[in-house]
Amino acid sequence: MRTDLRRPGDTRDIGGGGPALFRLVRFWSRRWAAGAARQGAGDAAHVGRVLVLEAIDAAFARGSAATADVAAELGLDRSNASRMLADAVSAGLVTKTVSSGDARRTELGITAEGRALLEAARAWQEEVFLQLVAGWPAADARRFASYLKRLAAQSSNSVPTGGRT
Repeated sequence: MRTDLRRPGDTRDIGGGGPALFRLVRFWSRRWAAGAARQGAGDAAHVGRVLVLEAIDAAFARGSAATADVAAELGLDRSNASRMLADAVSAGLVTKTVSSGDARRTELGITAEGRALLEAARAWQEEVFLQLVAGWPAADARRFASYLKRLAAQSSNSVPTGGRT
């Protein structure tokens, strides 16, 4: 007989999911930077530029993109995000224009070169995923991909704050 009072769907008994998630993030973020370096494009600026492009694209999905949106997406303060944006602008990947609705606001855009870099980064990400699940049954790989997309969408809408880091 079950003696605890957990409700259906209670996930407190799924031990190890959090550490496994963070282990994967650390593992693949290091591999991404190292792989980019081997391809001749992997200085810290390259990795930062892709992160900026991802952040702008995510902000576009919610409306428009400004420096504050990039800072929030990257978990940085505005001054660090501004420096990263300035680098991406000088590399020809991002545009900054004054908002037509509010002259105090700067709107960001992704250039054709920036879009090409973002698409290349995502193609690499997709290839890595396919390699990781190559030995899995197709149904399992599709299910796992759908769970990852669901988690990513949920995370984008409600980033946890506070607590331990």
